Amino acid sequence: MATDDRPQRDPLRALRATVELLRDIAQRPTGLVALVIIAGMIVAVTVGPLFVADPAAQDIPRRLEGPSLDHLLGTDHLGRDLLARLVHGARIALGVAVPSVLIAMVIGLILGLTAGYLGGRMDSFVIVVTDSIQAFPAVVLGLAILALLGPSMTNVIIVIALAFSPGYARVVRASVFAIKEDEFVQAERSLGSSTPRILRLHILPNVIAPMLILMAIDLPVAVTIEAGLSFVGVGVPPPEPSWGVILNDGFDRIRAAPWPVIWAALTLMITTLGFTLFGEALRDRLDPRVREAVRGDRQGRS
Repeated sequence: MATDDRPQRDPLRALRATVELLRDIAQRPTGLVALVIIAGMIVAVTVGPLFVADPAAQDIPRRLEGPSLDHLLGTDHLGRDLLARLVHGARIALGVAVPSVLIAMVIGLILGLTAGYLGGRMDSFVIVVTDSIQAFPAVVLGLAILALLGPSMTNVIIVIALAFSPGYARVVRASVFAIKEDEFVQAERSLGSSTPRILRLHILPNVIAPMLILMAIDLPVAVTIEAGLSFVGVGVPPPEPSWGVILNDGFDRIRAAPWPVIWAALTLMITTLGFTLFGEALRDRLDPRVREAVRGDRQGRS
Protein backbone atom coordinates (compact mmCIF):
# COMPACT_ATOMS: atom_id res chain seq x y z
CA MET A 1 0.00 0.00 0.00
CA ALA A 2 2.89 2.37 0.75
CA THR A 3 4.22 2.13 -2.77
CA ASP A 4 0.75 2.82 -4.19
CA ASP A 5 0.15 5.87 -2.00
CA ARG A 6 3.42 7.65 -2.71
CA PRO A 7 2.76 8.55 -6.36
CA GLN A 8 -0.61 9.96 -5.32
CA ARG A 9 0.76 12.15 -2.53
CA ASP A 10 3.75 13.62 -4.34
CA PRO A 11 1.78 15.51 -7.04
CA LEU A 12 -0.58 16.90 -4.40
CA ARG A 13 2.34 17.97 -2.25
CA ALA A 14 3.98 19.69 -5.23
CA LEU A 15 0.69 21.39 -6.12
CA ARG A 16 0.19 22.62 -2.56
CA ALA A 17 3.76 23.93 -2.46
CA THR A 18 3.21 25.80 -5.74
CA VAL A 19 -0.05 27.32 -4.54
CA GLU A 20 1.58 28.36 -1.27
CA LEU A 21 4.48 29.93 -3.15
CA LEU A 22 2.15 31.91 -5.42
CA ARG A 23 0.08 32.97 -2.41
CA ASP A 24 3.20 34.26 -0.65
CA ILE A 25 4.23 36.17 -3.77
CA ALA A 26 0.74 37.64 -4.18
CA GLN A 27 0.84 39.01 -0.63
CA ARG A 28 3.52 41.49 -1.71
CA PRO A 29 2.28 44.49 -3.76
CA THR A 30 5.00 44.06 -6.38
CA GLY A 31 4.41 40.31 -6.48
CA LEU A 32 0.70 40.81 -7.04
CA VAL A 33 1.39 43.22 -9.90
CA ALA A 34 3.78 40.68 -11.40
CA LEU A 35 1.25 37.86 -11.20
CA VAL A 36 -1.45 40.01 -12.80
CA ILE A 37 0.85 40.92 -15.70
CA ILE A 38 2.01 37.33 -16.21
CA ALA A 39 -1.59 36.08 -16.05
CA GLY A 40 -2.52 38.65 -18.69
CA MET A 41 0.33 37.44 -20.88
CA ILE A 42 -0.81 33.84 -20.54
CA VAL A 43 -4.38 34.81 -21.48
CA ALA A 44 -3.11 36.81 -24.47
CA VAL A 45 -1.01 33.89 -25.69
CA THR A 46 -3.60 31.14 -25.17
CA VAL A 47 -7.00 32.63 -26.01
CA GLY A 48 -6.18 36.17 -27.16
CA PRO A 49 -5.83 35.31 -30.86
CA LEU A 50 -9.41 33.98 -30.85
CA PHE A 51 -10.80 37.44 -30.08
CA VAL A 52 -8.69 39.70 -32.32
CA ALA A 53 -8.47 40.19 -36.05
CA ASP A 54 -6.04 38.54 -38.42
CA PRO A 55 -2.68 40.27 -37.78
CA ALA A 56 -1.86 40.10 -41.50
CA ALA A 57 -5.19 41.50 -42.73
CA GLN A 58 -4.70 44.87 -44.41
CA ASP A 59 -7.08 47.84 -44.43
CA ILE A 60 -5.18 50.20 -46.71
CA PRO A 61 -7.73 53.09 -46.69
CA ARG A 62 -7.38 53.25 -42.88
CA ARG A 63 -3.63 52.97 -42.64
CA LEU A 64 -1.82 54.84 -39.83
CA GLU A 65 -5.08 55.61 -38.05
CA GLY A 66 -5.33 56.18 -34.33
CA PRO A 67 -7.48 54.18 -31.91
CA SER A 68 -11.08 53.68 -33.01
CA LEU A 69 -13.99 51.31 -32.45
CA ASP A 70 -12.92 49.19 -35.43
CA HIS A 71 -9.23 49.21 -34.47
CA LEU A 72 -8.92 49.71 -30.71
CA LEU A 73 -5.20 50.55 -30.81
CA GLY A 74 -5.08 51.92 -34.34
CA THR A 75 -3.41 50.57 -37.49
CA ASP A 76 0.10 50.43 -38.91
CA HIS A 77 1.44 51.60 -42.28
CA LEU A 78 -0.32 48.76 -44.09
CA GLY A 79 -3.60 49.14 -42.27
CA ARG A 80 -3.02 46.08 -40.07
CA ASP A 81 -4.71 46.06 -36.66
CA LEU A 82 -2.14 46.89 -33.98
CA LEU A 83 -3.99 45.08 -31.19
CA ALA A 84 -4.01 41.87 -33.21
CA ARG A 85 -0.32 42.21 -34.01
CA LEU A 86 0.61 42.87 -30.38
CA VAL A 87 -1.41 39.87 -29.16
CA HIS A 88 0.18 37.56 -31.72
CA GLY A 89 3.54 39.15 -30.92
CA ALA A 90 3.16 37.94 -27.34
CA ARG A 91 3.29 34.39 -28.69
CA ILE A 92 6.56 35.16 -30.41
CA ALA A 93 8.02 36.85 -27.32
CA LEU A 94 7.23 33.94 -24.99
CA GLY A 95 7.83 31.41 -27.77
CA VAL A 96 11.43 32.63 -27.90
CA ALA A 97 12.07 33.52 -24.27
CA VAL A 98 10.74 30.39 -22.56
CA PRO A 99 12.47 27.74 -24.77
CA SER A 100 15.74 29.66 -24.87
CA VAL A 101 15.86 30.03 -21.08
CA LEU A 102 14.92 26.36 -20.57
CA ILE A 103 17.62 25.21 -22.98
CA ALA A 104 20.17 27.47 -21.29
CA MET A 105 19.15 26.05 -17.91
CA VAL A 106 19.62 22.45 -19.08
CA ILE A 107 23.01 23.19 -20.65
CA GLY A 108 24.15 25.16 -17.60
CA LEU A 109 22.91 22.41 -15.27
CA ILE A 110 24.93 19.75 -17.07
CA LEU A 111 28.07 21.88 -17.24
CA GLY A 112 27.74 23.12 -13.67
CA LEU A 113 27.16 19.66 -12.17
CA THR A 114 30.07 18.22 -14.12
CA ALA A 115 32.47 21.03 -13.24
CA GLY A 116 31.44 21.35 -9.60
CA TYR A 117 31.37 17.67 -8.71
CA LEU A 118 34.36 16.40 -10.70
CA GLY A 119 36.55 19.49 -10.35
CA GLY A 120 40.11 19.42 -11.69
CA ARG A 121 40.60 19.69 -15.42
CA MET A 122 36.91 19.40 -16.16
CA ASP A 123 36.25 22.40 -13.93
CA SER A 124 39.00 24.39 -15.65
CA PHE A 125 37.62 23.47 -19.09
CA VAL A 126 34.09 24.58 -18.19
CA ILE A 127 35.38 27.85 -16.72
CA VAL A 128 37.32 28.61 -19.91
CA VAL A 129 34.28 27.89 -22.08
CA THR A 130 31.87 29.96 -19.99
CA ASP A 131 34.34 32.86 -19.69
CA SER A 132 34.84 32.85 -23.45
CA ILE A 133 31.08 33.08 -24.08
CA GLN A 134 30.50 35.70 -21.40
CA ALA A 135 33.28 37.85 -22.85
CA PHE A 136 30.79 38.92 -25.52
CA PRO A 137 27.62 40.86 -24.65
CA ALA A 138 24.50 38.87 -25.52
CA VAL A 139 23.36 41.29 -28.22
CA VAL A 140 26.80 41.46 -29.85
CA LEU A 141 27.07 37.66 -29.78
CA GLY A 142 23.58 37.43 -31.28
CA LEU A 143 24.40 39.86 -34.07
CA ALA A 144 27.56 37.93 -34.96
CA ILE A 145 25.92 34.48 -34.98
CA LEU A 146 22.68 35.55 -36.68
CA ALA A 147 24.68 37.29 -39.39
CA LEU A 148 26.03 33.83 -40.25
CA LEU A 149 22.94 31.70 -39.61
CA GLY A 150 20.35 34.14 -40.90
CA PRO A 151 17.29 35.60 -39.16
CA SER A 152 14.75 33.08 -37.87
CA MET A 153 12.91 32.30 -34.66
CA THR A 154 14.87 29.07 -34.16
CA ASN A 155 18.21 30.80 -34.57
CA VAL A 156 17.23 33.50 -32.07
CA ILE A 157 16.39 30.78 -29.52
CA ILE A 158 19.78 29.15 -30.11
CA VAL A 159 21.64 32.45 -29.71
CA ILE A 160 19.88 33.43 -26.47
CA ALA A 161 20.31 29.94 -25.00
CA LEU A 162 24.02 30.02 -25.81
CA ALA A 163 24.43 33.47 -24.27
CA PHE A 164 22.55 32.57 -21.06
CA SER A 165 23.95 29.07 -20.39
CA PRO A 166 27.22 30.27 -18.74
CA GLY A 167 25.23 32.04 -16.02
CA TYR A 168 23.43 28.84 -15.08
CA ALA A 169 26.66 26.84 -15.22
CA ARG A 170 28.35 29.21 -12.77
CA VAL A 171 25.41 29.22 -10.35
CA VAL A 172 25.17 25.43 -10.34
CA ARG A 173 28.93 25.01 -10.07
CA ALA A 174 29.11 27.30 -7.04
CA SER A 175 26.19 25.49 -5.37
CA VAL A 176 27.74 22.08 -5.98
CA PHE A 177 31.07 23.18 -4.53
CA ALA A 178 29.26 24.29 -1.38
CA ILE A 179 27.15 21.14 -1.05
CA LYS A 180 29.42 18.26 -2.05
CA GLU A 181 31.61 18.61 1.04
CA ASP A 182 28.66 18.55 3.46
CA GLU A 183 28.49 15.70 5.95
CA PHE A 184 25.40 14.06 4.50
CA VAL A 185 26.99 13.90 1.04
CA GLN A 186 30.21 12.48 2.51
CA ALA A 187 28.16 9.90 4.41
CA GLU A 188 26.40 8.82 1.23
CA ARG A 189 29.71 8.54 -0.57
CA SER A 190 31.24 6.46 2.25
CA LEU A 191 28.28 4.08 2.08
CA GLY A 192 29.10 3.37 -1.54
CA SER A 193 26.37 5.40 -3.22
CA SER A 194 26.96 6.02 -6.91
CA THR A 195 27.67 9.47 -8.29
CA PRO A 196 24.35 9.65 -10.23
CA ARG A 197 22.45 8.80 -7.03
CA ILE A 198 24.24 11.48 -5.03
CA LEU A 199 23.67 14.06 -7.74
CA ARG A 200 20.00 13.15 -8.13
CA LEU A 201 18.99 12.84 -4.47
CA HIS A 202 21.22 15.29 -2.63
CA ILE A 203 22.85 17.85 -4.90
CA LEU A 204 20.25 18.49 -7.61
CA PRO A 205 17.39 19.39 -5.19
CA ASN A 206 19.65 21.99 -3.57
CA VAL A 207 20.44 23.79 -6.84
CA ILE A 208 16.86 23.98 -8.13
CA ALA A 209 15.95 27.12 -6.15
CA PRO A 210 18.78 29.35 -7.44
CA MET A 211 18.17 28.09 -10.97
CA LEU A 212 14.47 29.00 -10.77
CA ILE A 213 15.37 32.46 -9.50
CA LEU A 214 17.85 32.98 -12.33
CA MET A 215 15.31 31.68 -14.84
CA ALA A 216 12.68 34.18 -13.68
CA ILE A 217 15.24 36.99 -13.93
CA ASP A 218 16.41 35.90 -17.40
CA LEU A 219 12.94 35.71 -18.97
CA PRO A 220 12.45 39.50 -19.33
CA VAL A 221 16.02 39.84 -20.60
CA ALA A 222 15.32 37.21 -23.26
CA VAL A 223 12.14 39.05 -24.31
CA THR A 224 14.12 42.29 -24.63
CA ILE A 225 16.95 40.65 -26.60
CA GLU A 226 14.48 39.06 -29.03
CA ALA A 227 12.77 42.42 -29.58
CA GLY A 228 16.12 44.17 -30.02
CA LEU A 229 17.39 41.64 -32.56
CA SER A 230 14.12 41.81 -34.48
CA PHE A 231 14.25 45.60 -34.38
CA VAL A 232 17.61 45.69 -36.16
CA GLY A 233 16.48 43.08 -38.69
CA VAL A 234 18.40 39.95 -37.62
CA GLY A 235 15.80 38.37 -35.32
CA VAL A 236 12.33 37.12 -36.20
CA PRO A 237 11.84 38.31 -39.78
CA PRO A 238 8.80 40.26 -41.07
CA PRO A 239 5.90 39.87 -41.64
CA GLU A 240 5.83 38.00 -38.29
CA PRO A 241 4.38 40.45 -35.73
CA SER A 242 7.32 40.51 -33.35
CA TRP A 243 7.28 43.50 -31.04
CA GLY A 244 10.70 44.47 -32.38
CA VAL A 245 9.38 44.39 -35.96
CA ILE A 246 6.40 46.56 -34.96
CA LEU A 247 8.78 49.03 -33.32
CA ASN A 248 11.00 49.11 -36.41
CA ASP A 249 8.07 49.73 -38.75
CA GLY A 250 6.72 52.40 -36.43
CA PHE A 251 9.96 54.34 -36.08
CA ASP A 252 10.15 54.80 -39.85
CA ARG A 253 6.80 56.62 -39.76
CA ILE A 254 6.72 58.00 -36.20
CA ARG A 255 5.98 61.55 -37.36
CA ALA A 256 2.95 60.43 -39.34
CA ALA A 257 1.56 58.16 -36.59
CA PRO A 258 3.23 57.43 -33.24
CA TRP A 259 0.78 54.68 -32.24
CA PRO A 260 2.80 51.62 -33.34
CA VAL A 261 5.82 52.81 -31.36
CA ILE A 262 3.78 53.82 -28.32
CA TRP A 263 1.81 50.58 -28.01
CA ALA A 264 4.72 48.25 -28.84
CA ALA A 265 7.08 50.02 -26.43
CA LEU A 266 4.43 50.08 -23.69
CA THR A 267 3.68 46.36 -24.15
CA LEU A 268 7.37 45.50 -24.03
CA MET A 269 7.88 47.66 -20.94
CA ILE A 270 4.94 46.14 -19.03
CA THR A 271 5.95 42.59 -19.92
CA THR A 272 9.56 42.99 -18.84
CA LEU A 273 8.43 44.81 -15.69
CA GLY A 274 6.08 41.96 -14.77
CA PHE A 275 8.69 39.23 -15.17
CA THR A 276 11.33 41.33 -13.40
CA LEU A 277 9.07 41.90 -10.39
CA PHE A 278 8.19 38.21 -10.35
CA GLY A 279 11.87 37.27 -10.38
CA GLU A 280 12.59 39.59 -7.46
CA ALA A 281 9.61 38.26 -5.49
CA LEU A 282 10.67 34.69 -6.19
CA ARG A 283 14.22 35.48 -5.08
CA ASP A 284 12.94 37.01 -1.85
CA ARG A 285 10.83 33.91 -1.23
CA LEU A 286 13.35 31.19 -2.12
CA ASP A 287 16.70 32.72 -1.16
CA PRO A 288 17.18 32.22 2.62
CA ARG A 289 19.70 35.06 2.91
CA VAL A 290 17.41 37.60 1.25
CA ARG A 291 14.42 36.32 3.22
CA GLU A 292 16.25 36.72 6.54
CA ALA A 293 17.43 40.21 5.57
CA VAL A 294 13.88 41.27 4.71
CA ARG A 295 12.55 39.75 7.94
CA GLY A 296 15.20 41.55 10.00
CA ASP A 297 14.43 44.83 8.25
CA ARG A 298 10.72 44.45 9.03
CA GLN A 299 11.44 43.66 12.68
CA GLY A 300 13.72 46.67 12.93
CA ARG A 301 11.01 48.95 11.54
CA SER A 302 8.44 47.57 13.99
